[in-house]
Amino acid sequence: MYSSLAVSLLTAISLLTSTACGAAYQRVTSPSVKVRNGSYHGILNQHYDQDLFLGMPFAQPPVGDLRFRQPRSLNTTWDGSRNATAYYPECFGYSSDDWVLGNPVSEDCLAINVVRPHGVAEGDKLPVAVWIYGGGWVAGGSQDPRYNLSFIIEQSVQMDKPMIGVSLNYRLQGWGFMYGEEIVKEGDATNAGLHDQRLALHWIQENIAAFGGDPRKVVIWGQSAGAESVGAHLVAYGGRDDGLFRAGIAESGTPVSATAYVNASEWQTHYDAIVNATNCTGTADTLACLRSVDTWALNDVLNSSVVSSEAYRPVIDGEIIQGSTLTQLREGKFARVPFLIGNNFDEGTNFAEKFGAINTTAQFRNMVQSWGPNDTVIDTIDALYPDIPAIGIPTTLDGRPPPNLRGEYGYQWKRDCAFVGDIQIHALRRTTTQMWAKYGVPAYSYHFNVLVNGESPEMGATHFQEVAFVFHNIQGLGYETAVAVDPFANEPETFFELATMMSRMWVSFVNDLDPNASGTTRVHWPKYTTEAPRNMVFDVNVTNLAYIEEDYYRAAPIAYLQEQLSTAFGR
Repeated sequence: MYSSLAVSLLTAISLLTSTACGAAYQRVTSPSVKVRNGSYHGILNQHYDQDLFLGMPFAQPPVGDLRFRQPRSLNTTWDGSRNATAYYPECFGYSSDDWVLGNPVSEDCLAINVVRPHGVAEGDKLPVAVWIYGGGWVAGGSQDPRYNLSFIIEQSVQMDKPMIGVSLNYRLQGWGFMYGEEIVKEGDATNAGLHDQRLALHWIQENIAAFGGDPRKVVIWGQSAGAESVGAHLVAYGGRDDGLFRAGIAESGTPVSATAYVNASEWQTHYDAIVNATNCTGTADTLACLRSVDTWALNDVLNSSVVSSEAYRPVIDGEIIQGSTLTQLREGKFARVPFLIGNNFDEGTNFAEKFGAINTTAQFRNMVQSWGPNDTVIDTIDALYPDIPAIGIPTTLDGRPPPNLRGEYGYQWKRDCAFVGDIQIHALRRTTTQMWAKYGVPAYSYHFNVLVNGESPEMGATHFQEVAFVFHNIQGLGYETAVAVDPFANEPETFFELATMMSRMWVSFVNDLDPNASGTTRVHWPKYTTEAPRNMVFDVNVTNLAYIEEDYYRAAPIAYLQEQLSTAFGR
């Protein structure tokens, strides 16, 4: 287990360095709040004039017999005031998102954080933005300094549209998305990570008024798996609107599953391998045995070659995910709330890397086949995505990767990336906005097309790069690590202007359900409609930093993928 000192140091990184120009951070009078279970005292951040309440549990610790179960509400109260002055450990995760922070992880991780302007009190009824981190369902956490809410809350105050920011932890990988016959039989163990998020949203409904928030003005917001989480809640329980939120924001993720749904027989093999690796084989109740395995011993198994992290994600369980989410959208079975949704122009470069170098058409066809379609569909995709670099992505790469990089990216890199980005992100986003338009629900669609510092022409405007702009993290907090650099370093003033524009548009949407009250541009972001499907494009190379495009890029190939999503691709 990591020491409290390590966790405190990471809290300092996230909070203290959020002050500009090294200004001193001082802890003065502690703000306090009384929630349903008891009272908390937090931290006053003088530099930003904000109150921070960190590491407040919203569920019973999911340990022992509660491991692999859907979360249980808190069932205790307390007298006096408890600390809410440091982030809780993150849930177990397995990528650089975790290890660059020093792996401040624990099985007891279900906690929530609230950041508000100082002076806000119960009855002020500010709108609330709830951040759900991404990480492919296997990594991430709310104490990641790249998700510091102070910056965007400061923007909201400067706009005279103050809001409250909330972030939460949810269980990941096998801890949150274990599946198999035993899990199904238990009845309350599937999609535990999604239920963590759902319980946190209920906690917000019960308690956010005490912080000065309005439970009727909650907007859920996420990126990548966090955006898919937002989408999952929009279609949860058959699209039932439980009043937990009034709008959604999804960056590079949609309500439509990004991959084919889990094959039960394949997952059973996966589950059995975990049982065998933990010496639970032959026990009368293998799930009970897994719950008794030492936390760190189980961590070693889940972090080994015994399992494939790509297997972990939400599954159709007939409950929170009742069936194909694509079918639900087409049938109008979703919470009909305003939606701000978009993606980065070169999403495919991030996802294509895992397939290795694609140098020949035969390799391209084999890669497409790995997604599940038959030969007829592959033939059509082969024709719709020809090996012509000029029409592939990223556009920042002129022609093919240079010879010294072809071993990494492959001769047909731009073709590869166009298909992978479309099947993983673009076709799903276009389908989603079309369904919002079909049923007359407001949707605002965007494209982010900026090559940031640290990204090569081969990667272009790839996955995740908009996050720093949306958070207004112009100091690059959390990016100077072994695996990343400050996206704003050595870049022109237009980068900072774009960050202000985007963050304030997000604030405007949280406040007004319309991004057009940002006060940063004369470019009007139109609603996406069937008659006029249009995107806002964020691009520092264009006058005023943004412009409107018709949503027809790669029209023919994306339309074909949309037709095949529910059949050939198992969505």
